Amino acid sequence: MSSGIRATVEFSTPDICPVVEHATEAGATVDSVATSVRPTADVQCATEFSIDAEYDPEGDLTPVFSHGSTERYRIVHDDGITCPCECLGQFGCPVTRYVARDGRLTVVFHAADYDQLQTVVGELRERFPDVDIKRFVRAPAGETAEDSVLIDRSKLTDRQLEVLETAHEMGYFENPRRANATEVAEALDINPSTLREHLSAAETKLLGDLL
Repeated sequence: MSSGIRATVEFSTPDICPVVEHATEAGATVDSVATSVRPTADVQCATEFSIDAEYDPEGDLTPVFSHGSTERYRIVHDDGITCPCECLGQFGCPVTRYVARDGRLTVVFHAADYDQLQTVVGELRERFPDVDIKRFVRAPAGETAEDSVLIDRSKLTDRQLEVLETAHEMGYFENPRRANATEVAEALDINPSTLREHLSAAETKLLGDLL
């Protein structure tokens, strides 16, 4: 039986990770990193990445390989958890996709189950408040190639969630509808135009996760 959850998260500040800072300064995209495993307490972890652009880096960055216009760099990490990738590694969730572009970092990782996902996401939110949960996809169960998506309801405001729940309970989304916009709005003590605004905002957020 298949199991596991694939999560996509995004961070919107360059200083979230030294690789993102260098990619931003170089005006380049970094879409792959390689991080070593620390074999002993005396050996520091290191991360390597490539930049395909003319770049004169500052700071603790070592060129290790050149190929045409592409330069490979290495960063040696200090002790402690200072970036999302190190945080994920702490939970045994290595990054499977890494993209640093325009001051933003997008990473994809896998969690064994929903409990581990909750723990990891909670730690990410604690350490990096700007984290944006973009997408959760559950592995297909059984032999069918279904693609189940976990919707992040925390993106909705309390009012948007209330409006969605009320509209659903009253049959607004059924075909044919059991309640129209005026009836749902009356139940919520708002006018129909406000109802449509709340529904549109909520649907936009949820469709972003779904699609």
